[in-house]
Amino acid sequence: DVQLQASGGGLVQPGGSLRLSCVASGFQFYAYGMAWVRQAPGKELERVASININGGDERYKESVQGRFVISRDNDENTIFLQMNNLRPDDTAMYYCARLKGMRSFHPLDDRYRGQGTLVTVSS
Repeated sequence: DVQLQASGGGLVQPGGSLRLSCVASGFQFYAYGMAWVRQAPGKELERVASININGGDERYKESVQGRFVISRDNDENTIFLQMNNLRPDDTAMYYCARLKGMRSFHPLDDRYRGQGTLVTVSS
């Protein structure tokens, strides 16, 4: 079974930072691009950041560019999302997801999205 286990969410004040982690299992992690997506209450799912199989090719949603950094550790089958200068509109459930290919531009594989971790940005 493909499993994607996200963690690291929490309550943070505006301007604060959080680091999300997602441990993957059940597939050849090193062979797939990966992504973070989020869904705020009452809003559609949106793709936040994605990374290719080895790192070095990352893409970001415009509103998080310069504040968020996606990375991965293929030895640990883990991806990360470092979130800095958080804003209230970053509040959402964050999920990690597998892409359909190796590159960061490949589409999401909707079959594989792990349980989320809640990020709340509020004073």
